[in-house]
Amino acid sequence: MTMDDSELRKPTNFVTGPLSRRRSWCCSFAVPPASPDVLSRNNHIPAKTSHHRPKPGPKSVPCSPQSSKSPLNIVNRIDPRRILSPGRVSPIDSDLIINPMQETETINEEDVVSDSATKLRSESFRAPKIEVTASGSGSGSGYDARLSLKGRNGGVLVLELSSEVLATNSDVFAALIVEKDNSSSSSLGVKNNTCRIEVTDVENLGVFRETVELMFEESNGIIKKFMKMGVYRAIDVLEVAAGIKFSRAVLSCLKYLEAVPWTEDEEEKLRRLLAIYKFDAAATSEILARFNSTETENSQDSLSKKLVWSITSCSDVNPRNELKSLVKGLLCKSSVYEKEQPEINKEDIYKAGKHCVDSLTKLFEEGINGSYKNEKPLIESISREVENINWLLEIMIDREIAEEFVEIWGKQRKLVEMHEKVSPMVRYEVSRVTGAIFIAMGKRRVQCGGEARAGLVEAWFKPILVDFGWLQRCKKGLDMREVEEGMGQTLLTLPVKQQYQVFMEWFRWFSKHGSECPNLSKAFQIWWRRSFLRGVESSTCR
Repeated sequence: MTMDDSELRKPTNFVTGPLSRRRSWCCSFAVPPASPDVLSRNNHIPAKTSHHRPKPGPKSVPCSPQSSKSPLNIVNRIDPRRILSPGRVSPIDSDLIINPMQETETINEEDVVSDSATKLRSESFRAPKIEVTASGSGSGSGYDARLSLKGRNGGVLVLELSSEVLATNSDVFAALIVEKDNSSSSSLGVKNNTCRIEVTDVENLGVFRETVELMFEESNGIIKKFMKMGVYRAIDVLEVAAGIKFSRAVLSCLKYLEAVPWTEDEEEKLRRLLAIYKFDAAATSEILARFNSTETENSQDSLSKKLVWSITSCSDVNPRNELKSLVKGLLCKSSVYEKEQPEINKEDIYKAGKHCVDSLTKLFEEGINGSYKNEKPLIESISREVENINWLLEIMIDREIAEEFVEIWGKQRKLVEMHEKVSPMVRYEVSRVTGAIFIAMGKRRVQCGGEARAGLVEAWFKPILVDFGWLQRCKKGLDMREVEEGMGQTLLTLPVKQQYQVFMEWFRWFSKHGSECPNLSKAFQIWWRRSFLRGVESSTCR
């Protein structure tokens, strides 16, 4: 294949850009590249300039492949936004004379890559095209393979290393190297010194480099490397190692991941990776055991029931409140675990709520009869049951299964009768449940039938009027404006004849108690206009 001068001078394997940018240079070269000004002014550089030894470069980072301890030789890594420092220069003969332009021409001849070359992606790891280099073109440092990595963002990283190490640790690279040797021997009759492997569209050049570095570590050393890099980075390395079939790194990484805790982000990332690659069953059995359990999944509904009953029977305030917040966060639809949760059995929730209502009724009876025998005050026991009912009500409203419970609450005639006989400082707690229901109905979060709405208002409208002053002073989380708004909206859903009776009762109570009574003026005006326009009020008052 014939190339013109411009093609020969184009440094294709280092950076895709014009020669006006600084030429990169291999760590094994003794002379730094010529400056852009020199390249732009001269077509040839005098040989005598190459006799001068370069000034020592900046000290390399110990963990990078540029370190003297690293088994890799990085030829170049170019960020599209800047040109990196070449790092430490390998010690070579000071009398060696290298002409930079001849170096460029040599690299051009051996780095010509066909446009139809098969690319090796970081995700699917398709087999790359291996280019045969000219005999004697190796770096002279014992490296006979050149691995060119091209990132998605345009960065380039070239690693010079031993083909034997690549072939020993990676089944993918081993097959490619054998294929290269066979093709070069049949076509040229000789075995070339350097083989080139190109990997394009690499998501993270640093991760790929760290994976290759692990090939030079013992098995124990690999695990120590994973311990230093952490779980999140180790999962990235595991993905690369699985793609190139680097089995030692894969097994070591799985062993490390099984022994350490994960964050939720790390767990989700590992889940996705395990769904893509099929790892050895024995190596992943312990990890998979941390993900799912058939026994837990089958008993999840039963477990939810047990948690609910445990909380409603808990007598200590602080742990009960803490557990309520925890379980509500797990069971509500807004939970981050919603996709993992089955539908809650509403019958179990209703049973727990009905049990709390029955306990509340029993406490009222004991308070009236004087038979209450408990080391805790009566008001504390009543408050605990009310909090349990409201907590269950919040879960039912969130799950849109509260309609039947509203009907149950509207049928508590015995509790309503005892309400008038108990001290106001005790009985007002019950109206907190009614207030929460009115708020939910006013915000259209609960859609009950007409009979359930009528039963609720008939049973609990007068008690909440009586307790409203106490509710204002002891809100305990209730928004009294929302209670008033919810009451008004609920009353307007009743038949007009029932609205008349309820609003008249409110009007008389408000005229006597003022601020101790809920302000339903807005709803009253709406009822008045509707009744007047339809002529219902005049016919009802006769």
